[in-house]
Amino acid sequence: MQWETVIGLEVHVQLATKSKIFSGASTTFGAAPNTQACAIDLAMPGTLPVVNEQALRYAIMFGLAINAEINQRSVFDRKNYFYPDLPKGYQTTQLDHPIVGPGVVEIPLSDGSHKSVRIHHAHLEEDAGKSLHDDFHGMSGIDLNRAGTPLIEIVSEPDMRNAEEAIAFAKKLHAIVTSLGISDGEMAQGSMRFDVNVSVRPKGQNEYGTRTETKNLNSFRFMEKAIALEVARQIDLIEDGGSVKQETRLYNGDTGEARSMRSKEEANDYRYFPCPDLLPVEIDDAVIQELRDNLPELPDAKAARFIARYGLSDYDAELLSSDRATAEYYETVVKACDDSKLAANWVSGELSARLNADETSIAHSPVTAPQLAGLIVRIKDNTISGKIAKQVFEAMWNREGDADTIIESKGLKQMSDSGELEAIVDQVLADNPDVVEQYRAADDKKRKKLLGGFMGPIMKATKGQANPGMVNQILVKKLNT
Repeated sequence: MQWETVIGLEVHVQLATKSKIFSGASTTFGAAPNTQACAIDLAMPGTLPVVNEQALRYAIMFGLAINAEINQRSVFDRKNYFYPDLPKGYQTTQLDHPIVGPGVVEIPLSDGSHKSVRIHHAHLEEDAGKSLHDDFHGMSGIDLNRAGTPLIEIVSEPDMRNAEEAIAFAKKLHAIVTSLGISDGEMAQGSMRFDVNVSVRPKGQNEYGTRTETKNLNSFRFMEKAIALEVARQIDLIEDGGSVKQETRLYNGDTGEARSMRSKEEANDYRYFPCPDLLPVEIDDAVIQELRDNLPELPDAKAARFIARYGLSDYDAELLSSDRATAEYYETVVKACDDSKLAANWVSGELSARLNADETSIAHSPVTAPQLAGLIVRIKDNTISGKIAKQVFEAMWNREGDADTIIESKGLKQMSDSGELEAIVDQVLADNPDVVEQYRAADDKKRKKLLGGFMGPIMKATKGQANPGMVNQILVKKLNT
């Protein structure tokens, strides 16, 4: 039987406010446990919440960015459940009257096409605390610094049909919220977390299968693996005569394994009711128009500008506009080195690969934009070759200094003395008379291959520091004489 996968996402985005959604406590990441949880966050008797206006503005900005309906009247509700990291015994969220209504996000696919993913709604809510399980000898510790941090939860329709589409959607949301500046998007710090709803059904069937929800995925890589694992599990289960149970599951990125957490609750299990401590939020037209007029450049517009201004491919433009920090980094490099394509190659190539390998964001890159521009300038002026540039980049990544310092200290300056290079080329040709004769007797296609064979000995003789362009010119001239 052929199966079709159906995927919907619930994405929790931590908003970049300085204080929490209902209190003045700080949201700064990395503080000592329980040093940023005030009486309101702890639900002490006699305390009352006050809505953070900036969180409301950020939520509206997101809604405007995806052309969603903005609900000018929204209501906060209490979602009641008991868990050690939820000191109130309830979470303040929005159910029937969220601040952002239906919208659409366009995602790019690998075949060059685009797909529309519908947004059901996005609502504001407070985050819970965090349970810590290490170094407590079989017990758990509770850190309430995160309790009360403002979130928007973005709920998609089940419009995605494979992991590729789900990841493209997640990346597009990441690009939107970071470009707007409403979130730093640091997934390693919990600023963006994904709950993935997965079901399977026979191809051609309209009715959805029973779905499961895998919670709290904090990387695109983990999402891809969790989806693949869950799809395979559900298909195997059904084909063996079993049935899928609606449940919440957890995926462990360290072990690559998933497990059942609990049976899936329904909304009535949480006993939602309007929060008696918070009035409905009324937003007038003037506020919405002000935010609309001042929206930053969005990823699609930025990608189009990069294509038009810098002559980039669609792929490079999409990648370099993927978040605000990457776009700003790239444009800083271009301004300093005056070579948009070489800058794109390095940012989307060598730099991106190292960031991925080290699982870090461009905001924490050890190679700054001005430093990378300095390296590119030395490639352009033939101080170093592209091959040597990779050695220099590696040293820069290891914080050994800027390009000029490393080139000087390691003696990596490219050999460009024509007389010196001619002498080395003459020696290599003299050592390989048979290959020289083969070259002269060959057609153009074979000559190119044979020409490359001379480069190895020449580079060995110059310890890789010969200017390849000059060597190529000298070789062709001497071989064709």
